[in-house]
Amino acid sequence: MSVGTAAPVLHNQPYYDERVDLACAFRWTARFDMHEHVANHFSLAVSEDGSQFLINPCGRHFSRVRASELILCDANDAATMERPDAPDPTAWGLHGSVHRHCPQARCVLHVHSKYATVLASLDDSTIPPIDQNTARFYKRTVIDDGYGGLALGDEGKRCAELLGDKNVMIMGNHGVMVVGDSVAAAFDDLYFIERACRTLITAYMTGRPLRVLSDEIAEKTAREWESYPGNMAEQHFKELKAILDAEEPDYRQ
Repeated sequence: MSVGTAAPVLHNQPYYDERVDLACAFRWTARFDMHEHVANHFSLAVSEDGSQFLINPCGRHFSRVRASELILCDANDAATMERPDAPDPTAWGLHGSVHRHCPQARCVLHVHSKYATVLASLDDSTIPPIDQNTARFYKRTVIDDGYGGLALGDEGKRCAELLGDKNVMIMGNHGVMVVGDSVAAAFDDLYFIERACRTLITAYMTGRPLRVLSDEIAEKTAREWESYPGNMAEQHFKELKAILDAEEPDYRQ
């Protein structure tokens, strides 16, 4: 389909709006170069109890994901991996476990983005508050320092249990996982955690001492992020969809 050509919409498809939002997140993650290969996975719960969720099909590049291609899975269906359209085994292992054990995690985004993965590879994976973006996550992340291999079997369950009530997990020796109550909210945290990690890693590379904010100011700044007037996450995501509507409208198909 040529750029700018209107894509046919499938409004009668179950969870159409949710599919469009998730497809948008895939496309922009590729545009922001936060994806890896045909690996990494995003999921979105669509049932009230969080057990039924949409996830990307196995082997599809983020830049080509379309709304209609997203797979509907049930976290409690033991036969999921026997389906002809079964998701990637690690996607099922990690996302299935999170949706099974963490019903508050409606949207789950997992990537091996460059700077978050570098941070996850350091002996100290904490994020000192050295600017507004790093302060956003002050005492609001969980660090997994028990990497046990690919997210198969008990590894996914271990990660889900460790996540607890946090929205961001720095997955030691692995990458990052972000959860939220909507695609827009989760994507906003994914965007800003990668920005925060980029600033931090770049600062480390200078070899100069860091100018770290006081605990009081860091906490104040984090709370200001949380109570900022309006909804910047939704506003940003609305703009991202508008850009795709003009340039890659097939994401809605």
